[in-house]
Amino acid sequence: MAAVGGSAACCAVLLAAVLLFSAPATTEAYDSLDPNGNITIKWDIISWTADGYVATVTMFNYQQFRHIDAPGWQLGWAWAKKEVIWSMVGAQATEQGDCSKFKSSPPHCCKKEPTVVDLLPGTPFNQQIANCCKAGVIKTFNQDPGNAASSFQISVGLAGTTNKTVKVPKNFTLKAPGPGYTCGRALVGRPTKYLSADGRRVTQALMSWNVTCTYSQFLAQKTPTCCVSLSSFYNDTIVNCPTCSCGCQNNITRPGSCVNENSPYLQSAINGPGKYTGQPLVQCTSHMCPIRIHWHVKLNYKEYWRVKVTITNFNYRMNYSDWNLVAQHPNFDNITKLFSFNYKPLTPYGGRINDTAMFWGMKFYNDLLNQAGPLGNAQSELLMRKDSETFTFDKGWAFPRRVYFNGDNCVMPSPDSYPWLPNASPLTKQPMTLSVLVFSIMLATLLAYV
Repeated sequence: MAAVGGSAACCAVLLAAVLLFSAPATTEAYDSLDPNGNITIKWDIISWTADGYVATVTMFNYQQFRHIDAPGWQLGWAWAKKEVIWSMVGAQATEQGDCSKFKSSPPHCCKKEPTVVDLLPGTPFNQQIANCCKAGVIKTFNQDPGNAASSFQISVGLAGTTNKTVKVPKNFTLKAPGPGYTCGRALVGRPTKYLSADGRRVTQALMSWNVTCTYSQFLAQKTPTCCVSLSSFYNDTIVNCPTCSCGCQNNITRPGSCVNENSPYLQSAINGPGKYTGQPLVQCTSHMCPIRIHWHVKLNYKEYWRVKVTITNFNYRMNYSDWNLVAQHPNFDNITKLFSFNYKPLTPYGGRINDTAMFWGMKFYNDLLNQAGPLGNAQSELLMRKDSETFTFDKGWAFPRRVYFNGDNCVMPSPDSYPWLPNASPLTKQPMTLSVLVFSIMLATLLAYV
């Protein structure tokens, strides 16, 4: 019996190991606030050529609050055979590769694993197609549905000229602009249908396949990019971002990692190494984060309470255009009024709980968060109705549970450091003023003679 039990235990261990190593790689990219969010790449063959095909490739951003910011996306893959890119419209390959075997008119790219980037705004019209040429920036459907997709056209050679001879590319990668997305296999599906401009005719692609890419902050960067500080009207304590939230100042191991705002070398540091690579240059602070979100409990009314939210940019090399902020708080189902921010509730739990809100700036007003400096902040105030069953200022209830900036989870202070209500707070115990005291004595004296 012991041998049988040992054999069963051994089989259980082997089965667990098989399940562990066969689990899909994208499980680490699951986001509980946006469980269905992804970027879907659709590859549609629209015509055959002498040695291949012409295809339209479109990336759709189905994420609720995570967009692709400057310097934009980079899409890569590995060809299944010996394909080449003859030409492109609306995008370009970053390297041509070795095209020496072509005697005349070399292809646009001969690399086995090409990397493609979007073209810049202002590209000549004969090199554009719809939804191209936005420097690789893709918005979210919540903020800007008209710019939540990016497209380009590609002419592929040495690829086969029928549905049976064409092979789908492999090993898709998406950088936005750095690592962070995990892409699955290309899956051949139903051909995409297109409606004509007059709405009277439907055409369809000759062949279509889809690739789904999901985001993981762990893959995107090893260190956070934002932090949260707190304050309130009922306590003089200001809870700063935790020390070293996004890194620590260390001029020995990381020289030039930050710069003081009054440094005479500030401008040369901004234009120094890393300017064109997107490498942040932050103001020297205790938290060393490019972005700080400050949540201030401002006022208390009889039926309402008011919060001020301030977003400050400490990155000297970055203007955050079309930024967004996501926060969780149990009173968000009673938001009554906002000032200078747009707002949309997110319901990641199937609509049962409304405790997650997305905020973003108003177009041409504060949707651009300027680089570090006097103008590098955006702020708004939220007015919320009190729920008599749950509302309290006690034990840090008035502060957010989680905060995201541009889709990245921000570092929160430790709960035991939150501004607490004083024991004799006027919110918990109304002090008796001198006039009330005198009135009470007079009333007691009058009652004594009645």
